[in-house]
Amino acid sequence: MQKPLRKFDNHDNITNEFFINIGQYIKSIQLESGAIPSDEDKNHDPWDHIESIMGLNFVKEIDSSKLAFQWLIDNQNSDGSWFAKYDDNKSLQKNKPTHFGPYISVAALHFYKTFANKEYLEELWPTIKSAINFSINLQTANGTIPWSIDSNGIIEKDYLLTGSSSILKSIECAIAISKILDKSNDIEKWKQSYKYLAYAIKNPENKFDLLKDRKRFSMDWYYPIISGCLNDNENFFYVNQVFEKFYVKDIGVKCVVEEPWVTVAETCEFIISLIIVGRRKDAERLLIDVLNISDQSGIPYMGWQYDENIFWPNERPSWTSSALIIAADSVFNFSKASDLFIANQSTLY
Repeated sequence: MQKPLRKFDNHDNITNEFFINIGQYIKSIQLESGAIPSDEDKNHDPWDHIESIMGLNFVKEIDSSKLAFQWLIDNQNSDGSWFAKYDDNKSLQKNKPTHFGPYISVAALHFYKTFANKEYLEELWPTIKSAINFSINLQTANGTIPWSIDSNGIIEKDYLLTGSSSILKSIECAIAISKILDKSNDIEKWKQSYKYLAYAIKNPENKFDLLKDRKRFSMDWYYPIISGCLNDNENFFYVNQVFEKFYVKDIGVKCVVEEPWVTVAETCEFIISLIIVGRRKDAERLLIDVLNISDQSGIPYMGWQYDENIFWPNERPSWTSSALIIAADSVFNFSKASDLFIANQSTLY
């Protein structure tokens, strides 16, 4: 097993300024339309685009953040959804994943916590409300939400534990925003949806991943923690599963259990999970490890293939950079938004 060259062994060089450089990289690849490409082919999906907005917020690039939000406003479908993949403003895949749209509430609350700009949050409200309602209007009797509507408008009958966990966090942030803006008429429906979806995530047997077993993916084992609905025992169970099945010492967390491939984004999301459960030292250690999967300027690659001893693929996705920023902020509290994924935001307002 090969490890990437160690550029970091301690916290000495892990400063706010280091991550500002990474955030500026995100800005540098943003298009004139506001779209933030995911990779070098200039394509992107809305969830990755939204993740990248938080990197722009972190570096206080308010105009770039607003431009990225405007892209979402301009490209939102009439039902509140977005398509699965775009090339700038052109849709490439016409299915509508249910966890993509609601994530705008997370980035919008991150924006508010960073800039304290209530007026702009009000501007975003119709887009947020429509995105949340698109997904929860599809909720089933057992609390689950289908993962997508296909290009023919047919609901795809599978339910993703990871995607649902992301939706739950999004509903939480939307409820927080509704309180900030005094939009109380929208809260009750969302609270009920949150309650039913949280119950499903806490009791996932025979509810999720019915058509395809996704337990080989690490995100299925830490995203329920990020959802914010688990108790301590449940959180510890999932953390231990990740360490036992996916953790590679001194490198990070694998994306897929059988592949010799550690990915930056998965490791960073697991770092956030470790902060949630109070394992700060483990989170700091993993952050130092994953910083080594980067180019000489500190911009992270997607991952490290430790059998072939290469960065793979040879890409530096925008959303990976943002995931690294969010993880570091969660660990070191660089910004006013550092608690976004750690605390239940709906209880803070």
